[in-house]
Amino acid sequence: MSLPDAARPHDFQADIDLIGSIEAVPTILDAVCRITGMGFAAVARVTGDRWVACSVKDDIAFGLEPGGELEVASTICHEIRQNRTAVVIDHVAEDPRYRTHHTPARYGFQSYVSMPIVLPDGTFFGTLCAIDPKPAAVNRPEVVGTIRMFADLIGFHVDANQRVASSGAALRLYANIVQSDAAPICAFDHDFRLIAFNKAHNDEFFRVNGFHTKVGDVFPDLFIPQQAAAMRANMARALAGESYKVEAVFGRPEFGQPCWEITYTPLRDETGSIIGAFHQAHDISARLLAEAELRDAQEALRQSQKLEAVGQLTGGVAHDFNNLLTIIRSSVDFLRRPELSAERRARYMDAVSDTVDRAAKLTGQLLAFARRQTLKPEVFDAGAQLHAVADMLDTLTGARIRVVTEVADEPCFVRADVSQFQTALINMAVNARDAMDGEGTLTLRLTCASGLPAIRGHAAATGPFAAVSLTDTGAGIAPDQLVRIFEPFFTTKEIGKGTGLGLSQVFGFAKQSGGDVAVESEIGRGTTFTLYLREIAGEPCGEPPVTDANESFPVGEGQRVLVVEDNVEVGRFATQILEDFGYSTTWAANAETALEVLGPDGSGFDAVFSDVVMPGMGGIAMARILRDRLPNLPVLLASGYSHVFARDGSDGFELLHKPYSADQLGRILGKVVPRRIRERD
Repeated sequence: MSLPDAARPHDFQADIDLIGSIEAVPTILDAVCRITGMGFAAVARVTGDRWVACSVKDDIAFGLEPGGELEVASTICHEIRQNRTAVVIDHVAEDPRYRTHHTPARYGFQSYVSMPIVLPDGTFFGTLCAIDPKPAAVNRPEVVGTIRMFADLIGFHVDANQRVASSGAALRLYANIVQSDAAPICAFDHDFRLIAFNKAHNDEFFRVNGFHTKVGDVFPDLFIPQQAAAMRANMARALAGESYKVEAVFGRPEFGQPCWEITYTPLRDETGSIIGAFHQAHDISARLLAEAELRDAQEALRQSQKLEAVGQLTGGVAHDFNNLLTIIRSSVDFLRRPELSAERRARYMDAVSDTVDRAAKLTGQLLAFARRQTLKPEVFDAGAQLHAVADMLDTLTGARIRVVTEVADEPCFVRADVSQFQTALINMAVNARDAMDGEGTLTLRLTCASGLPAIRGHAAATGPFAAVSLTDTGAGIAPDQLVRIFEPFFTTKEIGKGTGLGLSQVFGFAKQSGGDVAVESEIGRGTTFTLYLREIAGEPCGEPPVTDANESFPVGEGQRVLVVEDNVEVGRFATQILEDFGYSTTWAANAETALEVLGPDGSGFDAVFSDVVMPGMGGIAMARILRDRLPNLPVLLASGYSHVFARDGSDGFELLHKPYSADQLGRILGKVVPRRIRERD
């Protein structure tokens, strides 16, 4: 524990040494004795409790030497310290103030002079004093003035020496700090020569290069060539006045070549001029290695999580598709029986058709989660669609769930796939209905011109967003489940009461549409899902025409269609369907072959029906070539999913989604090919 300043013992020896180091003091004491005629003169250090002689001239055998002490209370200097006024006595016996004073009687002097020594900052140091047992004529202006000048001169020297000593101590302290620093530090001049460095610098340089440095070395020249240029460039930036930090490898290959983080700073003099620079280095090799190992561990964890997700996804898909295939296979087995009645045959055929639709919906939900579904974005009023879905929800949720809709009067336009938007709302509503166990309040709310907040660690987005929220009064979602609710096939429902794909469709649709979905939940209070879609300025597109499934469509009349499909079974099936519809078909197994068959003029073909995803050139790339080469040749594309479609849309080409029915293929081709025929005629 450190003592307060007042409690610390004073170092009088330091004062004695300080006065002894002033060469003028003996001359001053000799001069005082000569001009006053006294036989004793001294410079005394006077504090509140001690009087110590620092330098003495004694021609009267007074008996004091440097370091000798008088009882401070017995001296007149004690009074001088208090009032800082000089005392001058020619003859004590005749002085009305001091003839009865205890100090002259104790020390036996008749003449006396004592001048306070005060430092420039006002600090009292001590006195310049003289005594003699005989009277002396000292109280004269020229004598007092000279002694005062001598006292001021001593005070100036004391102050100067203290400052030098303090500066020297500070410099030694700074040097000790620099030397004690474990980080290598070195300074250099404009010629790139070392002018100073600490022990750590030399030790580390030896560790990575095998030899020591010395003052005067041109530092960059000590490195191997490929590192010398980098070091010189770094030093030059600092010498030009730049303070900065770099990471670089320095050292020789045989010593490991660690990576360093080096901070460069210019050195300036008191005028601000750059006289050099210095750098401080830290070996960060261990840190970088640890960071790399952490990244590897995180990547391994991500891969493990991916494999777990793939396993869960595969199991879920296999389970659901096996159920669907069981229905299809059993129905087909019954359809092969010749004695099957027409009613039962129709029932099994409907079962096959319905099951295919369910399988298509299942793959659609998976593709939506994976953001691989081909969307058909259009501009629509989110409020109008929310009202339309709310009307449907009354039937879906049941009479015990009250559906509340809060939508502003002003339209709020977004650009997205309307069908997927409605599906997302229904999926969230079904989830809310089940969470409320069939009873409660479901609130649908639309807020326009709101921002997209930071969700799941992703940064917030600027610009207006439409926020569609569904709030239920259900049981809420536990925190450990909240982080998994958008995973495919993750469900907290009982077996057979949910596939776990509804919310994953919402998540995929939101992300693929340039938005996001957030969830907030409190156990026992309910849950709010909020779907964010970017709001745009514009008018909604016209309603798409409704197509009656039983509506007839024009069949082929021998028109030639080039089918491009790499899958043999699908290619054969497609050509068979088209021929049954009256078209003449040619089958090409890939896009490159198709372009050769078509040639520069189309070779008399009336349309091209192509898959999108094929080895080599894809269907979209081929369609773009044909649009440039044969602009009047219709191209119909088919795909279950496409990375290109997911990102850019169908690029203006007609698109048929897999799985498609024979009627769907016939209807869309009947719409495309006659237009080609009419234009040609």
